[in-house]
Amino acid sequence: MYNINGESNMVNYPNGRKSSWAHGTASAGGRGMALEKDINVTNGSYLSDDTAVIHKKPTPVTIVKVDYPNRAAAKITEAYFKIPSTTDYNGIYKGRYIDFEAKECASRTSFPLKSIHLHQIKHLDAVVRHGGIAFVIVRFVEYGENWFVKAESMIDFYTHAERRSIPYEWFRTNGYLIPENYIRPVDYLKIVDRLYFSKGGTTSDGV
Repeated sequence: MYNINGESNMVNYPNGRKSSWAHGTASAGGRGMALEKDINVTNGSYLSDDTAVIHKKPTPVTIVKVDYPNRAAAKITEAYFKIPSTTDYNGIYKGRYIDFEAKECASRTSFPLKSIHLHQIKHLDAVVRHGGIAFVIVRFVEYGENWFVKAESMIDFYTHAERRSIPYEWFRTNGYLIPENYIRPVDYLKIVDRLYFSKGGTTSDGV
């Protein structure tokens, strides 16, 4: 439905090929952090060459208890989140507001919807309604693949599907495989360019 060329039932590999770069399988404790690290590296590259300004959002917390093992150190022993987080990243690119969530998936067959919360769906919808560019990046760890999904597609599945997970094959039809390299492990702005700033994609006005 969101294939730029109007085609369906195909994998949207950049340049028609799957990248030869592969990620190692993450441990249970490291899932989520590996993708975050790769996106942070990519964002650092965008910032260093003045391509875009995109950062991970800080998560506000309320500190309840602090221990002072010595005069020069303080250790937070109890804290809680003030409000539910919205999405992971935001910033600006070519004059457009960018906002997205990033998730890792350990399953080979599907992405659990419980990984995306209702308040995040509402936030992504609000960004789109106000003219921003919103999307979700999903990494299938076992395949070493990072998929770009437009917020509109994710919202539609979330609100209308009767199942509790999104099949892997759905990503192959509705998502876009993100190109990657050593400097930019998750080069998602390549997909943003294709979808929003190239002929045949969404115009710069978001129309």
